[in-house]
Amino acid sequence: MRIATFNINNIVSRLAVLTAWLETEAPDVVCLQELKADQAAFPRAALEALGYQAAWKGQRTWNGVAILARDMTPVVTRTALPGEPDRSQSRYIEAAVNGVLIACLYLPNGNPVPGPKFDYKLAWFEAFLAHAENLMASGAPVVLAGDYNVVPTEADLYPNHSYGGNALLRPESRAAFQRLLDQGWTDALRAVHPEGPLWTFWSYLRFRWPKDKGLRIDHLLCSPEIASQLTDAGVDRWVRGLEAASDHAPAWIEIDR
Repeated sequence: MRIATFNINNIVSRLAVLTAWLETEAPDVVCLQELKADQAAFPRAALEALGYQAAWKGQRTWNGVAILARDMTPVVTRTALPGEPDRSQSRYIEAAVNGVLIACLYLPNGNPVPGPKFDYKLAWFEAFLAHAENLMASGAPVVLAGDYNVVPTEADLYPNHSYGGNALLRPESRAAFQRLLDQGWTDALRAVHPEGPLWTFWSYLRFRWPKDKGLRIDHLLCSPEIASQLTDAGVDRWVRGLEAASDHAPAWIEIDR
């Protein structure tokens, strides 16, 4: 069972990119972020033609999250994070797929720092930590997948970078991510590839894609049962090189289930 996460950065304008990836890689479950489309604009028919059923929570212009399942229907359990500080922003959806609880999240960026956007990022993270702890305590097989907007360590971005002071690297952001891992979640990409670059994001600015100056901010965290079934993980870098691509590439895990 292959579970992927992909910040599509506008599902309507990048539907061809999404379609090319789905047709080539055929993941079983996909978590999408930054739909940037309201509920009615979601391309349901186009995805169903590819064999994918979907659950989504849209938002015009910004945000928006979705869970796709190949030849299955996601059974929605939540369309908002409990205790979420601003429910007008579509950042969380949760569904059961083939016996696995899938959480799809788009954690706030938090820039500029300091300021209200960074305060909101940390408040959202606190609500997510509380819910993740409850999910862990339930003993259910869970995958927390999405764009976390956190670079966990200096090994997770290019050397001699220019991101100093950015909210993605702030000590508070990294500490919150570590608290999540301390609950017992496994960072699946690093579990399979403990060393080396695993970039999932390359800014459109300053030729960072052709220069391979990337960051790892898209993560799939697994509960103990899922972690014990983990067989592979990776990043489909080729998607970032497509015409009119998102600034992210899909990250994925493979589990024996």
